[in-house]
Amino acid sequence: MNLILSRISIAIAGLASLLMFTWPLFIRAGEQDETLLAQTIFIVLMPLVLILVLIEFATGDISSKQLALLGVLIALNAVIRLLGAGTAGIETAFFLIILGAFVFGSGFGFILGASSILVSALLTGGIGPWLPFQMMGAALVGLGAGLIPRSNTRWLQNTWLIGYSVLASFIYGGLMTMWNWPYLAGVGTQLSYVPGDALFSNLTRFIQYEIVTGGLVWDLGRAITQVC
Repeated sequence: MNLILSRISIAIAGLASLLMFTWPLFIRAGEQDETLLAQTIFIVLMPLVLILVLIEFATGDISSKQLALLGVLIALNAVIRLLGAGTAGIETAFFLIILGAFVFGSGFGFILGASSILVSALLTGGIGPWLPFQMMGAALVGLGAGLIPRSNTRWLQNTWLIGYSVLASFIYGGLMTMWNWPYLAGVGTQLSYVPGDALFSNLTRFIQYEIVTGGLVWDLGRAITQVC
């Protein structure tokens, strides 16, 4: 029963985070205030992370020792992120998030991802409308890493980890671009977000926007960082 409750809580947290990124594909409002949207998501995200911690601890998925280790990894990863965050697509924080989640599970990875990005932002003053989305993106990276298949064959296990790291780098970049796409693409262009338009049409314009703005190249730098 505890295992089921833990899995349900992780699934809800992941789905909620994903929906917050992809709001342009579902919300039909013509105008969105960027700061208000970020504040609302931040207010929702903080209790979500806290609730997930309590559920994981109560169900035994995260022991008291793992909780202590989680605090150490959050602090360590926040410092590691200072080495490359925001530089030519380099993202040094994902490495520890992916390994931590692979060893201790999706719930551990979700909390590690969100919390380490928050602490890093507090250390550098990098607080803005983008912060809750960065936190959710890193949390999703951790959640997915906890689902990587285990293998007794070393080369196959490394292949799974490398493959996921590359995939997660591009997915994270795409999600980070999607939430602010309506603001940055402007109005009335071939790449603009069209409120209320068909899902496929908006998604097509978004992919074109990613290609034209060089987002995929930026994500490639992130992927190379993880593999190396």
